[in-house]
Amino acid sequence: MSDMSDKGAKNRVNGAVTEAKGRVRSAAAELTGDVSQQMKGKGEQLKGKAQQTLGKVEEKLALKPKR
Repeated sequence: MSDMSDKGAKNRVNGAVTEAKGRVRSAAAELTGDVSQQMKGKGEQLKGKAQQTLGKVEEKLALKPKR
């Protein structure tokens, strides 16, 4: 596996973890009515999704043949 592919896999995993943490934070904040924490949780979810997308792109670039 190339370095780019390894980095992509790492970003996908870290992104999934960040997204999950955001979901938990948002759900807990919804139960307590803490709007600020809800927004932080939503932000974490978006950050995680973006990181996962970056990882997918990195993996695809690693598989693309070099010219």
